[in-house]
Amino acid sequence: QVRLVESGGGLVRQAGGSLRLSCVASGSIFSINSMAWYRQAPGQQRELVANITGGGKTHYADSVKGRFTISRDNAKNSVYLQMNSLKPEDTAVYYCNADVMVITSEARLVDNEYWGQGTQVTVSS
Repeated sequence: QVRLVESGGGLVRQAGGSLRLSCVASGSIFSINSMAWYRQAPGQQRELVANITGGGKTHYADSVKGRFTISRDNAKNSVYLQMNSLKPEDTAVYYCNADVMVITSEARLVDNEYWGQGTQVTVSS
């Protein structure tokens, strides 16, 4: 019913570089509540990087505060993650997450959580 597609990952050859991740939601969307970015490094659990409410209130993991900025464009059903001063320990697969009010085929509203497929971010030392 809803699809999240991430883009913008890649290789940063030197620590201190920047990347900007984007995520677009499409489908039977009535509204999107919170949106977030998570990441998962090899052998580790998935962890919250940052989230943003429908009203624009943000929250960041301590490890990225001051370096990463989450933002959203409600008109485009999109969320972004600007990552600056990247470190090798930021290397992970980054996942987009959204809490979406979906319109069903029976014209009902249902609240569901969706995930993107993930995008790899690699930071070399």
